[in-house]
Amino acid sequence: MIDLTRIPIFPLAIFPLPGELVPLHIFGPRYRQLLDDAEKGDISFGIFFNHVDNTHKLGSLVKLESVIKRFPGGESDIIVKCIDIFRMESLHRTFKDKLYPGGDIERYQVDLKKPVKGKLQKEFGSYLKLLLIPNAKQVTSIFQIANELSLDNQDRLKFVAIDGEKKEAFLLSRLRYQIRLVLEAEKSKDVFHLN
Repeated sequence: MIDLTRIPIFPLAIFPLPGELVPLHIFGPRYRQLLDDAEKGDISFGIFFNHVDNTHKLGSLVKLESVIKRFPGGESDIIVKCIDIFRMESLHRTFKDKLYPGGDIERYQVDLKKPVKGKLQKEFGSYLKLLLIPNAKQVTSIFQIANELSLDNQDRLKFVAIDGEKKEAFLLSRLRYQIRLVLEAEKSKDVFHLN
C-alpha cells in the first residue's frame, strides 16, 4: 500500500533537486496565501513540475528558506530549498479551505547524507579542480553532484527515474561531458589572441 500525504501544490515549469536553493517571485493571490501559510506555519509545499514530459508526475518538496523582498502590491521574492522528491497521485483544485491547489503525493524520502564513492567521487573532485574551486567540501550526496552539473529538466527527470547504481553511471557520463567541455574551453584560450 502506498503511503500518501496531502500537501499544498505550486505547479511550475521547474524541477529542483534535493539540496537546491531556488528563487521564486510570488505574485498571484493564491500563492501569496501559500507563502503566508508557509511563513506562519513553517510548512513545506510541493512544486509540481508542470510539463508535458513529466509522465512520472514528479515534483519537488520545498521549504521556505527566506523572504528576500516584499513589494508594496503584496508580491514577494523568496528563496526555497528542495528537501525531497515526490510522485503525485492526484491534484486537487484547492487544498482544504485555501485558494491554492493541493495534491496527494508519495515521497521518495531522499537521503542527502548518503555518500557517493568510487569513480563518481574521484571524477567530481577532478572536475572541481578544473574549475579552480579550492578546498571544495567533501561531497556527501549524489544530488549535490547533480545540482553542481546544472542538469536541464530532461536530464533531471531521467536522473530521478533511474534506479540505484544506474544513477551514478548517468551522472558519471554527464560529468565526463562537462570535463571535456572545460578542457576544450581551456585549449581555445591559447588559440585566440588579443589585438
